[in-house]
Amino acid sequence: MRQPMAFDTVLPAPTAAPSILKGWRQRLAALAVAFLGAVAPAQALVQIDITQGQIEPLPIALPTFGAAGGESDLARQMTEVITNDLQRSGLFRPIDRQAYVDQSINAASVPNFANWRAIDAQALVAGTLSREGDGRLKAEFRLWDVYAGEQMIGQQFYTQPDNWRRLAHIIADSIYERLTGEKGYFDTRVVFVSETGPKNDRTKRLAIMDQDGANVRYLTRGDDLVLTPRFSPSSQDITYMSFGDQTPRVYLLNIETGEREVLGNFPGMTFAPRFSPDGRDVIMSLQQDGNANIYAMDLGSRRTTRLTNSPSIDTSPSYSPDGSQVVFESDRGGSQQLYIMNADGSNPHRISFGNGSYSTPVWSPRGDLIAFTKQAGGRFAIGVMKPDGSGERILTEGFHNEGPTWAPNGRVVMFFRESGGAQGGPSLWSVDITGHNEQRVKTETFASDPAWSPLLD
Repeated sequence: MRQPMAFDTVLPAPTAAPSILKGWRQRLAALAVAFLGAVAPAQALVQIDITQGQIEPLPIALPTFGAAGGESDLARQMTEVITNDLQRSGLFRPIDRQAYVDQSINAASVPNFANWRAIDAQALVAGTLSREGDGRLKAEFRLWDVYAGEQMIGQQFYTQPDNWRRLAHIIADSIYERLTGEKGYFDTRVVFVSETGPKNDRTKRLAIMDQDGANVRYLTRGDDLVLTPRFSPSSQDITYMSFGDQTPRVYLLNIETGEREVLGNFPGMTFAPRFSPDGRDVIMSLQQDGNANIYAMDLGSRRTTRLTNSPSIDTSPSYSPDGSQVVFESDRGGSQQLYIMNADGSNPHRISFGNGSYSTPVWSPRGDLIAFTKQAGGRFAIGVMKPDGSGERILTEGFHNEGPTWAPNGRVVMFFRESGGAQGGPSLWSVDITGHNEQRVKTETFASDPAWSPLLD
């Protein structure tokens, strides 16, 4: 069970805008206007450029948190989680701790900024971990602008000891947001399909983990084939497809209680479910008589509304963040392409026109981009385009890439990649929307069909 965090501000953030980064900031031209719809605030130290190649990461110093009361091991582990989160984002370059002039620093004192300028640290995080009399952990940290010699943010948090890892992610999110002007995405989870066994007889179970691969928990036993899990934006539920009782059905599963129910007793196969942005509806495909059409179900009344009516395969629907439109894939034009329609099914129109076929579209939480899988020339690519079909860009391609899902801030896309050979299998990967910073997300088994959660409450 996820436990709430309590925090308050240690010191007010300075009112003056930070003065660091000089030429570094200019190198990151703020082309986010074109693709992200907004530029990071003037106070942010990292301006986001998603079109001009790889971003030069910001040098940041993250000394191991000071510890009191025998919490040194836990302080070290928390610092490593924070460091790894920021480094994996591709926007930060943690400085090697062996280069530090000051090897001991905590949240209670003002740093000697000259010592950190000497190693070109442009931002500095100083933290302390202790234990309260009631057994709770107390973590406090300060983020410093090294060149201006000013505090950018200072917070303290309280939580139960077994929740320390989530606390580290929350701190990393605070640092990320203050330095970039964007929401972080580290305090999130990913639901996916865990695959074990030989390639021709795989056992597939639903599993859930933290976004960095930690805290894996299995949600199903592997008795039935499971596919396409998707998070609810407003509850602890996921929806997915399963072949229970030899009939493909869409299910609703509460990830905390384990309670499961079938979404409707339809005469044909139901598949490719996804929640509406408010969590009140599930949109899915229903296959009958060789065709597949898209339906929306109100979860309160269980009333269904048919949205498409064509002699083709319409599937993989995904709502826009405001719920007004739906992107989906269809072969109604002769090959798999992407289409957009209004949420009531009106005004369907094609948006993909490149070479090859397009599938598995998913709308960015920002609303500015749609991610997709593209197959052409025997290769599979993960790409993005604007909702009007313009600005198509390929982020990564290979033997078999599929199933993109967005981080809740719309900055990173996760997907799965299938490796060839008799011993091969799928694995999870992530890539920045610049097309850089591609990296594997480690899992203890083969893994496919990832779905990123919203930010946790």
